[in-house]
Amino acid sequence: MQKVLGIKKNGDGKAPDALNLRDFLPYRLATLAKEISTSFAITYEARFGITIPQWRVMSTLGNFPNCSASHVAEYANLDKVQVSRAVSGLVEMGYVTRSLDDRDRRNSVLRLSAKGQEIYQQIIPVARDFEARFTEVLTSEENAQLDILLARLMKKAKRR
Repeated sequence: MQKVLGIKKNGDGKAPDALNLRDFLPYRLATLAKEISTSFAITYEARFGITIPQWRVMSTLGNFPNCSASHVAEYANLDKVQVSRAVSGLVEMGYVTRSLDDRDRRNSVLRLSAKGQEIYQQIIPVARDFEARFTEVLTSEENAQLDILLARLMKKAKRR
């Protein structure tokens, strides 16, 4: 063992009790998610001029029309600031409309505009094709197992 900067090192240069970040599951999952998201974003950013948070907002509103920003934040796994910025940009582009909630005037109701719905419908087949091309390296059994494993890990993560 050699000593560098006060830390004893093994012959491989690693501290004996070191955690290799690249082998750490949370890091690997976060990195994979970012790589996939960024790779897909290249497609819709170039074609439609929307960002990752804007796509997540549009996708959420495509599934849940007439919902609040807080619902979008929860469903799309975005913080309130990201949702606010994304919605503002989408409203400015004419893809999303915002109106006051009749039941609670403090809240806004968000929905895709006709133009936003049209863009969303154009992105859906692109998204499905992207997913199919990405997962083609797995067999159908592996894809099914991946779904099960991801659901199990998500359930565990939410329990904290």
